[in-house]
Amino acid sequence: MEMKKINSGKLRAAGYDARLKILRVELDNGSTLEHGGVSEDIWRRFSASGSAWSFYRDNIEEEFAAKRVSGKPAAAKNPLDDLFG
Repeated sequence: MEMKKINSGKLRAAGYDARLKILRVELDNGSTLEHGGVSEDIWRRFSASGSAWSFYRDNIEEEFAAKRVSGKPAAAKNPLDDLFG
C-alpha cells in the first residue's frame, strides 16, 4: 500500500487499499492503525481535505473499526484523569 505523507494533527501518513477497502494511518506516536470498510469516496474526501486530522476524527475514527498493526500499545488510562482531568 502506498502511503501519502500527511502532517496534520497527530497524522503523519495515510494509505488506502481500494480492493480491500482498508485505510491505514500512521500517527505521530509511531503507531499504525487500519480501518476496514472505508469506501473510496471517504478516502478521496479524506486525502483531499485541507484539514485531514479533523476529517479523520469526524468521519473515520469513530465510524470505522480500527486495529493496531504496529507501534506501541495505547497507554493505560489513569482512573484519576476522570476526576482531575
